[in-house]
Amino acid sequence: MKPILTDLAGLALRLFPAAVFWQSGRTKVQGWSIKDSTWFLFEHEYALPLIPSDWAAVAATVAEHLLPMLLIVGLMTRVSALALLVMTATIQIFVYPSAWITHGLWAAAFLALIAHGPGRWSVDHILMTRSVQP
Repeated sequence: MKPILTDLAGLALRLFPAAVFWQSGRTKVQGWSIKDSTWFLFEHEYALPLIPSDWAAVAATVAEHLLPMLLIVGLMTRVSALALLVMTATIQIFVYPSAWITHGLWAAAFLALIAHGPGRWSVDHILMTRSVQP
């Protein structure tokens, strides 16, 4: 029974934070274009030091679409979780510092994925077992 719970935990650790970032990414676009409101938010509310707002808007929008999809299928899980952990830290430090409880929950999920991997219900696991077999 324990392996099933471990696999279920790995799946939950991937799916639920991925859903948060996917939904956030969807609010930034209309069709294949970044919304005017997204450009505005990155210029005024989400302004980051050292990164031009237009670059940050594009990078965040792409990341919030690509990385959740990789997490959901469990492909490049540790790298995707690390990238989303960096995004979470950036949001926490520079954008919404009072939201530490929410960001802490996301960070805990990403740290668990980085430390333990995605579990057996993932493309990473399938690729790893195929490469090990003769």
